[in-house]
Amino acid sequence: MAGPAQPGRPAAAPPGLLPLLLLLLSAAAIIPRGDGQNLVTEDVTVVEGDVATISCRVKNSDDSVIQLLNPNRQTIYFRDFRPLKDSRFQLVNFSNSELRVSLTNVSISDEGRYFCQLYTDPPQEIYTTITVLVPPRNLVIDIQKEIAVEGEEIELNCTAMASRPATTIRWFKGNKELTGKSEVEQWSDMYTVTSQLLLKVGREDDGVPVICLVDHPAVKDLQTQRYLEVMYKPQVRVSQNYPVQGLTREGEPLELTCAAFGKPQPTDMRWLRVDDEMPQHVVVSGSNLLISNLNKTDNGTYRCEASNAVGKSHADYMLFVYDPPTTIPPPTTTTTTTTTIPTTITDSRAGEEGAIRSVDHAVVGGVVAVVVFAMLCLLIILGRYFARHKGTYFTHEAKGADDAADADTAIINAEGGQNNSEEKKEYFI
Repeated sequence: MAGPAQPGRPAAAPPGLLPLLLLLLSAAAIIPRGDGQNLVTEDVTVVEGDVATISCRVKNSDDSVIQLLNPNRQTIYFRDFRPLKDSRFQLVNFSNSELRVSLTNVSISDEGRYFCQLYTDPPQEIYTTITVLVPPRNLVIDIQKEIAVEGEEIELNCTAMASRPATTIRWFKGNKELTGKSEVEQWSDMYTVTSQLLLKVGREDDGVPVICLVDHPAVKDLQTQRYLEVMYKPQVRVSQNYPVQGLTREGEPLELTCAAFGKPQPTDMRWLRVDDEMPQHVVVSGSNLLISNLNKTDNGTYRCEASNAVGKSHADYMLFVYDPPTTIPPPTTTTTTTTTIPTTITDSRAGEEGAIRSVDHAVVGGVVAVVVFAMLCLLIILGRYFARHKGTYFTHEAKGADDAADADTAIINAEGGQNNSEEKKEYFI
């Protein structure tokens, strides 16, 4: 048995009471908040279920005691001793300058302020805040109609449930971003976001994915998608198999093929002649139309119609039968050398093109003729003008000089001739 305590010496506390005494001291002591000039810590943001690490550091250590308290001001660690019985708190590092503690499997209830205290004179205190992020627990797209018809407007809703903070939802159709309308509902500390998208669909949207993408700090690349299924009426196209190239001439065959694509695939396809009855010699076999011997009575518009559950469409082919190719006997011209030029009329289209070229040549020839005629007229007028002035010049010459006996007489006669020049003018017309 332990003996009585000696006078003047305090009795030692039982070893099991030390943790309890430390807990009571930390809870009961009123420590004034210092300016934290020697304590350093940072706020912590952590995703629910992950590990949060709290660090209390001392800039200039003097071997003072460091302790960490929870939001309820209960001591988590006093130096390297843990009075709190929550085993999720584990000591990571302890020294005179740092107390670092980890908290595993963080939940929303762990969110709040945690206090670092330094027992100096006066005591110092600083806090760090733990923020817990909760990613959306479920992401779902609801579509108003599983199968839509082209031209319809459908409604899609994307819901992100139980997140913290509220989620931002973005829409994409293929690689193109679309704009939706979002609503936020709060349940306790959680948020549920629903985004609505109204989309008018066409045949080009069939098989295209519509993507609902989440923007949230707790998660990356969270998305879901739905593929659109759009029904549309047939798209019809008529192609000419024979003749492959060239004109449709009288006496030759013609073969046409009708192709139709739609969703669902067209089940009814037929040929008809617009505004007239189908000729009896026309053979229709499924999507093909065959005329073995064309004639002028076959001219007209031939239509291929196709239909499905959505609607009916058609494509037209206009047939014009040209004359068969004929040869005109070539004209001959008898000259020193006889040359025969054959002329062959291949078809009526070639005739039409030749006629257009003939008209162009005639116009050019007419313009050239007018220009030549104008130049000839100008030359005639200039000739008459110069001829008139030349005649007047010669009538002004001296007369009688050739009949004079000597030079003096010739000069006298010439002067006399000049005096009477006005009466002796002659004009050549």
